[in-house]
Amino acid sequence: MSYVDGFLLAVPKKKLGEYRTFARRAGRIWRHHGALQYVEAIGDDLQIAGVVSFTKRAAVKPGEVPVFSWIRYKSRADRDRVNARVMKDPRMLKMIAGMKDRPQPFDMKRMAYSGFTSIVEL
Repeated sequence: MSYVDGFLLAVPKKKLGEYRTFARRAGRIWRHHGALQYVEAIGDDLQIAGVVSFTKRAAVKPGEVPVFSWIRYKSRADRDRVNARVMKDPRMLKMIAGMKDRPQPFDMKRMAYSGFTSIVEL
């Protein structure tokens, strides 16, 4: 069974292009270092009766859209190895340094993140 890092965040619609560019670059780095899958998805079917929507969970404000993302790995140990390499990769370090000089495409303080052990894979 694999291991998954999951993310839920709100991105202003006007910054989706910038976010997508960042995510593509980051995804290539994660895949280069061994992640099995890197997915970024924006919400478009958000009003489901009887359940708490991602819009509410992500505290989406007017003009924003929820983004649900995940990175899949072989195992938790592999996730730890991949993430350690990603955080030392010169491309990632350059991206992180560049983020300090300008406003971010989303509010990191509102992002939800956790790691998950897979229990069913079909």
